Amino acid sequence: MRATYEKSLRSSSSFAALLAAFFFVAPVAAAVNSAIDDPMSNDLVDLRNKARAYEHGEGVPKDPVQAASLYCKGARLGDTEAQFSLGWMYANGRGLPRSDEVAAYFFKLASEKGHVQAKNMLRFVGDTGAATPECMRYSAADFDFDDVSKATNPSQQKVLGLVRKLAPEYGVSPRLVMAVIRNESNFQPSAVSPKNAQGLMQLIPETSARFNVKQPFDPEQNIRGGLSYLRWLLAYFEGNVALVVAAYNAGEGAVNRYKGIPPYAETRDYVKRIMSVVKNDEHPYDPAVTTPSPELPRIRLTKVL
Repeated sequence: MRATYEKSLRSSSSFAALLAAFFFVAPVAAAVNSAIDDPMSNDLVDLRNKARAYEHGEGVPKDPVQAASLYCKGARLGDTEAQFSLGWMYANGRGLPRSDEVAAYFFKLASEKGHVQAKNMLRFVGDTGAATPECMRYSAADFDFDDVSKATNPSQQKVLGLVRKLAPEYGVSPRLVMAVIRNESNFQPSAVSPKNAQGLMQLIPETSARFNVKQPFDPEQNIRGGLSYLRWLLAYFEGNVALVVAAYNAGEGAVNRYKGIPPYAETRDYVKRIMSVVKNDEHPYDPAVTTPSPELPRIRLTKVL
């Protein structure tokens, strides 16, 4: 597959025609993805338009690095057109170092949400299973959780500081982590559920053992255990936040068994509460953490919620 792509690339006329068919001829309507129904859709469109302006030098100085940065922000928010455009830049070395592997990462993200051109481009760059690019990793700068960040309660501030410190290390959105903690324990490090889930992120003993948490009531150890589990679930469900949250509540086995969100009132309510805070359907993940759920193709054929 890679050899075919490279051969096509050397034949500039045929490759240019192929790329034109994939990119320039595609109607604008095809670029609109599922995020259009999200309250953030106008921001995503604005972000995408700014990126294109910098990419092509339309009304602003041409700046491919700035374009890539803006595309990547949109890609992290689930914008398939931004994902495709960034893959395009890497596939062609358009102001960025040419990389089939990085291009494949972004084309795969977009193709999984139904972007036809991205799916076609995967045939040329190859589905390499590349690691998560640096720009797709969350950092403390992504923290946005106003009702918590303004809190004066010392225990909440301590949790906030730990999440800001630890979440980037695991590649998990701090916003997602804080939403889980608030719903699981309401920031109480000593919380214990009737099912013996323990600590801030309510780890059951089996999960603590699985992720080497020796002291589940120690805030840092507990958060690290919860982050490890979220990172694993993100890879297992390939960044589908609703499935990840459902599995955190009910277990990945239940999500697999029911081919989606289990029909438990508690789990469905839990997912809705978390999603109302997180807002994004997709989250970057590291495919090297674990192989995806074998039920994922069937889950994608059903309505998640």
